Amino acid sequence: MMDRARMKTHRAVRTGMSVEQEQTERTIRCLVAKVGLDGHDRGAHVIARALRDAGFEVIYSGLHRAPDEVVQAAVQEDVDVVGISILSGAHNTLVPKILDGLREYDAFDDRLILVGGIVPDDDQEELRGQGVDEIFGPGASMEEMIDYIHENAPER
Repeated sequence: MMDRARMKTHRAVRTGMSVEQEQTERTIRCLVAKVGLDGHDRGAHVIARALRDAGFEVIYSGLHRAPDEVVQAAVQEDVDVVGISILSGAHNTLVPKILDGLREYDAFDDRLILVGGIVPDDDQEELRGQGVDEIFGPGASMEEMIDYIHENAPER
């Protein structure tokens, strides 16, 4: 397994950057999480690949994660972005549990929280009021999502 220094050097060579440029440029770490009983993961895989291709470091949770597993992954992996993919309609139950868990670990304020899926307008307002930064529904472009993350990921 390659250590982080060698990975950075390898990535710098691959992207044409100098090692110094690569070392000063911070890689944004994203968790793409499938929470609850939602088994539709094609979109999450597409998003994870697009984020990876855009230069982000991506951790994919796998299917059927409990909210506390998502929180643990976000904390342990020290991610900058928590992306919650949910198509089951349980967003009003599961997303607040993740937000509360992040707050319990004092890991809420320095993370960008995104939700992707089918979320009715009324529910979007409520989720934003609870701390979700942005919600991407059907038809949102990858470019829009990537730009949003670049512009809003916390500086750490």
